[in-house]
Amino acid sequence: MELKNNIVEIDSKLYIDEYIERAKKARKEYEKFSQEQIDQIVMTIAKAVDDNAEFLAEMAVEETGMGVAADKTAKNKAKARMIWNSLKGKKSKGIIERDEVTGITKIAKPVGVAAAITPCTNPIVTPMSNSMFALKGGNAIIITPHHKSIRCSTKTVEIINAELDKINAPKNLIQILDQQSRENTTNLIASADVVIATGGMSMVKAAYRSGKPALGVGAGNVQCIVDTDADIETAVPQIIAGRIFDNGILCSGEQSVILPEFRYEEIMEAFKKNGAYIVSKPEEKEALISVMFIDGVMNRHAVGQSVQTIAALAGIKIPEGIRVIIAESGGSGASDLLAKEKMCPVLAAYKYKTFEEGVEIARANLELEGKGHSVSIHSNNTENIEYAGKELCVSRLVINQTCATSAGGSYFNGLAPTNTLGCGSWGNNSISENLDYKHLINISRIAYFMKDNHVPTDEELWNL
Repeated sequence: MELKNNIVEIDSKLYIDEYIERAKKARKEYEKFSQEQIDQIVMTIAKAVDDNAEFLAEMAVEETGMGVAADKTAKNKAKARMIWNSLKGKKSKGIIERDEVTGITKIAKPVGVAAAITPCTNPIVTPMSNSMFALKGGNAIIITPHHKSIRCSTKTVEIINAELDKINAPKNLIQILDQQSRENTTNLIASADVVIATGGMSMVKAAYRSGKPALGVGAGNVQCIVDTDADIETAVPQIIAGRIFDNGILCSGEQSVILPEFRYEEIMEAFKKNGAYIVSKPEEKEALISVMFIDGVMNRHAVGQSVQTIAALAGIKIPEGIRVIIAESGGSGASDLLAKEKMCPVLAAYKYKTFEEGVEIARANLELEGKGHSVSIHSNNTENIEYAGKELCVSRLVINQTCATSAGGSYFNGLAPTNTLGCGSWGNNSISENLDYKHLINISRIAYFMKDNHVPTDEELWNL
């Protein structure tokens, strides 16, 4: 057995070495390309996915058994367009900035070969966006797809490369492993110059153990706080849209609604009018929890399934037209499993007496799972919004928007469009922002001598 394992390891290393060599050769050729040529290549990646959005979406649903084809189509198109719009015209090669005040001139240079671990929950747009970021920075990229989405992720890369061939881009700038295994992934991330890990925490932790610079993500569990002054007619449809998008598999999707007690019944009625089924019987709640969680862990057979499927699994009879299930939680944090991330169209509901109490409920749930990721707030009170921003350890607070489709960047907010959302040290990540091309370039800084700079006197320095 030991000999067999050794043979597998040697074969895997040779297999990965071939990918690395092809990537290095492609990147060397890519160094000759101008900024304009680079941008044409990046645009072509986005356009290839945009043009094939529906086909790839349907393929992803068929292969993974998760999500909604129409939602994936919309996501494929939206991400392709938003990310290209964000990258368009930005300098990423050669001199990118001259600061006359500081005397610093910045020169962008590639990191080298990027390895990207991609998830089955976003098997199309994550390979696309990571390729766009890598190539914008002058790098080559090798993708290792989730074993449940090899076919659709591979097809995505094939479609992109076919379009890149038409504009004479270097071959093998974008590669995807045709043999998926733990050994291949381990050897790939140990051989690349930088690792991007999007997916489960086991893969993210493996990336950080690779010995190479790694950019990972944290667990999602978006807490949605509805302030006392919120516009309920706008907020409720946005919350539901976020919870049910792609059957709830996005890490940025709303997971819990934290509501003011004096408006609780009013808001729950609004949810009902917008297609929510409210779990009121204790036995229904227990059945729901037992379906979603096994030994405290999200049941993989419930991930990305429709609200009708979840209800049927739990033995709950729901009327036609129901879009989301809402269950009132028995307590925040570890006291109730509903406080965890629920990757299906189910929301947990909480009541608070004061906004500060609502923030504490969110904090307790995030401490259990999702710390560092995102919080959604529906409010017109800047003081309350900024209080939550100061108190909660998350990288994004999304205000008066559908968090599921806005935390990863939007035309209507300033967050960088991406599919890889860093969660900072709170989520054991190296970045606390949305990943984009700037994380995949090195910068050389020329520091000119500034003879006229002022040197502070002792009086100025020490306030004497």
